[in-house]
Amino acid sequence: MTGRTDAGRRLQGKTAIVTGASSGIGRAIAITFARHGANVVMADVRDDPREGGDPTPTAIEREGGRGRFVHADVSRWRDVDALVQAAVDDFGRLDVMVNNAAISPDLSLLETSEEDWDRVMAINLKGVFFGCKRAVQQMLEQDPVDDVRGRIVNVSSQHGMIAAPNALAYGTSKAGVVYLTRQVAADHAARGIVCNAVAPGKIETGKPGPAASEAALRYSRERTPMPRLGRPQDVANAALFLASDEATFITGENLMVDGGWMAS
Repeated sequence: MTGRTDAGRRLQGKTAIVTGASSGIGRAIAITFARHGANVVMADVRDDPREGGDPTPTAIEREGGRGRFVHADVSRWRDVDALVQAAVDDFGRLDVMVNNAAISPDLSLLETSEEDWDRVMAINLKGVFFGCKRAVQQMLEQDPVDDVRGRIVNVSSQHGMIAAPNALAYGTSKAGVVYLTRQVAADHAARGIVCNAVAPGKIETGKPGPAASEAALRYSRERTPMPRLGRPQDVANAALFLASDEATFITGENLMVDGGWMAS
């Protein structure tokens, strides 16, 4: 049996979960996966996209894709457990787990309360831990295809490697995601689990806040070697590669999608 797919349908027949799928990067990943033939189980705590437009399931259905939406808070084990079970009940197995859900309050060290810290860590880091753990549990029960039982794609950030200005908890959580990705990859590679991360740089998602101010955007444009800032589709394309059978002999990597920011 071969897991290779047509270049135009790189996830044909596979089942993928995408957390934080209602808006921004998660929305772009879910729609892109569906376009490439995946059955997509979308998870979020809200239905409507922050940037406006149709809900993600509607966008997928309009293009003839398959999927379902599950309300889930990734900081709760019972929600993540039920999410994975829903994917398996509907589609028979879990091929790809994308741990994308995150929050990013703009708070410095002195502004960050214990409650702020705990909430960021619960979603951004514990949520990824839960997603990885529950996905690995399921994938180890599945027969391998071309030596792979399943693939995990975590969404980290360039701010997991360099300081996140006035976003202490966010940057720390994303650094944890990078480490967690490597540990899961190393521990489970021998049993056919592939785990990688994609690390966005400055991505224009339509989300309001200080990071979307004109001053912040001007600085990011000046700092990014490529002549534009990133778009959610740029990250979705990288996640698609890491989720596909084309990503062979690659695990534990943190793939930068930052327009050259970290290289300059």
